[in-house]
Amino acid sequence: MNEYDFDILRLAGLGYCCAQIVVQLALEVQGKENPGLVRAMSALCHGFPCTTGTCGALTGAACLLGYYAGKGTPEEEEHERFALMLAELEEWFERQYGSLYGGIACSDIVADGKPDTTICGGLVSACYGQTMTILVENGFDPED
Repeated sequence: MNEYDFDILRLAGLGYCCAQIVVQLALEVQGKENPGLVRAMSALCHGFPCTTGTCGALTGAACLLGYYAGKGTPEEEEHERFALMLAELEEWFERQYGSLYGGIACSDIVADGKPDTTICGGLVSACYGQTMTILVENGFDPED
């Protein structure tokens, strides 16, 4: 178990979905609240655009990379390695889970695209952990 697995269980118990949990974990590390961002992440729950779409844990993790490395104001530029970070995340997920489940769509991973705590919790944990690793390896401090 990872140090944040209990937080994942807590957030799932509060009704948050996979994509929301990935972002909420990072907000909590920063000591911030952003209900609008968390609410927006609900669009990625259970795959996007529907259960035949990409796993919400993965799309949530991609959004988390964007939260740290994307362009946020007119004066900012996205981090020079942002696209590479996204590619690294996708390739990792494909290697780890694509072959295991026969694809990276929510419906490939869980029956009928319905959340399965025995599968989804582990995916959320792994995606969050991998995203934090990618960020740190690229010079980001997740607490900032």
